[in-house]
Amino acid sequence: MSANAIPAEAFPDRTALERYQRQRLGALLGEIRVRNPFYARKLGSVSFDPLADPLEALPFTTRDELQADQFERPPYGTNLTYSLDRYVRVHQTSGTQGRPLRWLDTDESWAWWRRCWMHVLCGARVTALDRVLFPFSFGPFIGFWAAFDAAVELGCLVLPAGGMSTLSRLRHLLDLSATVVVCTPTYALHMAEAAAEHGIPLASSAVRAVIVAGEPGGSVPAVRRRIEDAWGAEVFDHAGMTEAGAWGFESAEARGALRVLETEFIAEVIDPKSGATVPDGTAGELVLTNLGRLGSPVIRYRTGDLVRLTRGEPVAGRWLARAEGGVCGRVDDALVIRGVNVFPSAIEGILRELDEVAEFQIQVRQVHALAELELRIEPRAGVDTSGLAERIARHVRDRLNVRPKVTLAVPGSLPRFELKSQRVVLGESRTAER
Repeated sequence: MSANAIPAEAFPDRTALERYQRQRLGALLGEIRVRNPFYARKLGSVSFDPLADPLEALPFTTRDELQADQFERPPYGTNLTYSLDRYVRVHQTSGTQGRPLRWLDTDESWAWWRRCWMHVLCGARVTALDRVLFPFSFGPFIGFWAAFDAAVELGCLVLPAGGMSTLSRLRHLLDLSATVVVCTPTYALHMAEAAAEHGIPLASSAVRAVIVAGEPGGSVPAVRRRIEDAWGAEVFDHAGMTEAGAWGFESAEARGALRVLETEFIAEVIDPKSGATVPDGTAGELVLTNLGRLGSPVIRYRTGDLVRLTRGEPVAGRWLARAEGGVCGRVDDALVIRGVNVFPSAIEGILRELDEVAEFQIQVRQVHALAELELRIEPRAGVDTSGLAERIARHVRDRLNVRPKVTLAVPGSLPRFELKSQRVVLGESRTAER
């Protein structure tokens, strides 16, 4: 079905796009209601006309449901539309949100994944003339596997850089004149840090674009600016997830927002507490239905990602929703510090404004009945650290109305992450220090 998908530019207005989405949803439901055990159970008693009924008539799908299904029916669960011999790929989630989920794809579903990533690459103006470096581990985490295959299909010269040290990857990048790098924002910063430490002129390399994913950092202005300054290249953000697919991309024509690939997904935004749909422009939890991954689909999947969608005038001929500012954070990432909701992405954005900060770690400890915020800061090598902790504490307080306890770590001591960063540490309860 997805092989016949129509490009986003083909729709004269949103009404035509939404009609197309509903037609594909009807075909998807017709396939999985009878073949997919997970959704046969879930949708068996639901009466739903895909061309007329509101999406709210369909139940949400949650990660907890999928994990319980895999726990009860190991190793893959029952969200499989076809017999096991049809599946050619197995990946799993990163595990940052708990026990990893395994996910299978048929050859057709994996082709759909590649086509979704084609939009990401083309949004960053990647062509067959580019040389694209992939500095990630190529393990079971789905990571950039589909990006790698999409770059091959596009005709790029792909440069795998798994199983290499950061310094080796930097030399590989220079020796082979890579023009595009695909990695997490954290690892882009770490590569820049290593390049500076070893006197490697990264900003004068052939790299013109860095495509980032896996963390909110690519849409955080301070993080983007630091990466672009260090690399001398443009940053393009992307969003996706193992369970749903590559749903968002940034284009050269529309910077500062992720375009939702609505030819392949139906996107909703809901109030995380009530589950009710929120108006356009209101922040809420992203809910996705993928339309071309028949082998292992998700229907109204609660992603846990916080976004602010707008559906206004078309950009570059595309009637695609915009996630303004990208993914703002995770529903379950909110830290309540002395009654104030604080998101780790907001803390990162503030800290990345400070040139003295090389890396950081967020620690939350319970002091009597209140949560206290502590920041471990690794300063850049060679900076004057006198009074630095106090300056950082004031800077964060002025922006968040929360004053953290700041301690300085030895340069090079905080962990760096090739895949998703894990900077938040929840500490044990303790009595107040004197």
